[in-house]
Amino acid sequence: MALDYRKCAEEIVANIGGAGNVVSAAHCATRLRLVIADNAKVNKAVLENIDGVKGMFESNGQLQLIIGTGTVNKVYDEFLAVTGLTAASKADVKAAAAAKDPLWRRILKVPGDVFVPILPAIVASGLMMGLVEAIPKFWPAFGQSDWFSFLDLVANTAFALLPVLVAISSARVFGGNIFLGAVIGLMMVHPALINAWTVGNYAAGEIPTWHLFFFNVQQVGYQGHVIPVILAVLLMSTVEKWLHKKVPEMIDLFVTPLCTVLITAFITFTIIGPIFSLLENWVLAGAKWLASSLPGAVVMGAIYPWTVVMGLHHMYNVIEAGMIAQTGLNTWMPIASAANFAQFGACLAVALKVRNQKTKSVALPASLSASLGITEPAIFGINFRFMKPFLCGMAGGAVGSLFGALFGLGAPVYGVTGIPAIPAVNNVPLYLVELLISAGVAALLTWFIWKEDAPAAAAAPAEAAKAEVKAPEAKIEVPTNTVISCSAGEIKAPVAGKVIPYTEIPDQTFAAGVLGEGVGIWPEAEVVVAPYDGEISSVAESKHAIGITGAEDMELLIHIGVDTVAMNGDGFEVLVAEGDQVKAGQPLVKFSKEKIKAAGHPDVVVTLLTNSDDYENVTIHQ
Repeated sequence: MALDYRKCAEEIVANIGGAGNVVSAAHCATRLRLVIADNAKVNKAVLENIDGVKGMFESNGQLQLIIGTGTVNKVYDEFLAVTGLTAASKADVKAAAAAKDPLWRRILKVPGDVFVPILPAIVASGLMMGLVEAIPKFWPAFGQSDWFSFLDLVANTAFALLPVLVAISSARVFGGNIFLGAVIGLMMVHPALINAWTVGNYAAGEIPTWHLFFFNVQQVGYQGHVIPVILAVLLMSTVEKWLHKKVPEMIDLFVTPLCTVLITAFITFTIIGPIFSLLENWVLAGAKWLASSLPGAVVMGAIYPWTVVMGLHHMYNVIEAGMIAQTGLNTWMPIASAANFAQFGACLAVALKVRNQKTKSVALPASLSASLGITEPAIFGINFRFMKPFLCGMAGGAVGSLFGALFGLGAPVYGVTGIPAIPAVNNVPLYLVELLISAGVAALLTWFIWKEDAPAAAAAPAEAAKAEVKAPEAKIEVPTNTVISCSAGEIKAPVAGKVIPYTEIPDQTFAAGVLGEGVGIWPEAEVVVAPYDGEISSVAESKHAIGITGAEDMELLIHIGVDTVAMNGDGFEVLVAEGDQVKAGQPLVKFSKEKIKAAGHPDVVVTLLTNSDDYENVTIHQ
């Protein structure tokens, strides 16, 4: 009997909470992809039994109903008619799923999305910069050598041109042209502008100014800035997208880039930039006032990292230079050192506590960089991204700054903090105590307050022992054989064993290919590893299945065993959490073949490219 497409669509709508509970809807070759406003209104038990629905799973914030090739598009048309929605692309659905996150989370997510891709550059540069600046403190002659000049250039490049890296990454995040983003970043550090780090050497009337309409724009660059660059590229991307929709295709190629750059440049230098310059002046005035009192030292030790986030911290050199000129002692340096070393302590605690290997590989070198006074890798790569370590670092900075102010710590130099400042400080033993207090408070708070996202729903105490799986004592074998390849890349086997085509998997849904093409693997080991670099997009509550999104949005489903959802997690241990970034070969799930077989289920590890219809040349390898 032919499927009643209208009835199928109506039943789906009725059991997802009605048309008003649907944010967006799209479909691929086999699945109906829905973004739901309130998941509590979804009746999953009924949905799976609707005539025409062959299965259901959630991934990347989407509810995906498996309908089947040649049928899903007809059900989708009826779904649109029933709900009154307009057709959406898969990209639209992904954007809608992301938009469901709370506003504060979306805002905090942006710096992380921008900085994660450029972390290798700033971590390497941060470590080298700290070392290059520290060596002359112990070996003065090195500071006059050609080697120092050369290494200083190499170390400083990423930070001197940081707005360019930030702009390119921001354009990628906001969906703009990355080369136009690079132009905006380069424009903000153009050599014709006064370097932002040296502008304090100019008197107010000496700074050259543009007179553009009724705007008076100081010709000062944005070296070291982050927020204004991100805002500028967000504006650029928005303008570019709008123009692409409005400008006729015949002239779009040259009109859109030209107008985008001109509009963005004008608004950046006349509005976005000056607003942050005004904010800088407020911060500097407040900092001078606060640094003169004990309560002020506590406050500045706490909020100093925020000025790093905003790109204002380099301007503190003006305060430090003024202090040295007036009294010969820079008492601001201990405040900055306490704040920076506290971020080191918080980041180090994350590095020691976290299980995610990618996060650990970033946190450890970033913390070392922070100990040398270069905190951007630690703040943007780890602490601010997870927020609680950042706040714990603020607390450590406040306590350490209070200690430094109480004992009158200072130095006759400026521009160095943390370990490199040791030779210059007026009381080395007390300065070391300040650093230990700052890092110690931050590290302890982070250790006890911050928790890595749980890999899966926590088991009840009575069930915890039951759910445990004895870790294999032998070294985990990481397969190197490719099992699926397509135009987006190669997918390695997630577990060693005998590979069979998906058509031979002992389950009708998997074998029919309605969940995508792939393979089954009769496992020889009991640990599933990541088959490529990617992000964990879903973890089943019953721990038997995991989704990974990889290059060019490859969506891979790894399902351990057939019908193992009925085991309710017994025999499975998930080692990662949804949202984790994973590297190829990283362990994801431990499982017990013995328990799976004892429960009466085949232990085949199903590995399917669920959106295989999106790619060309999909090939299954055995």
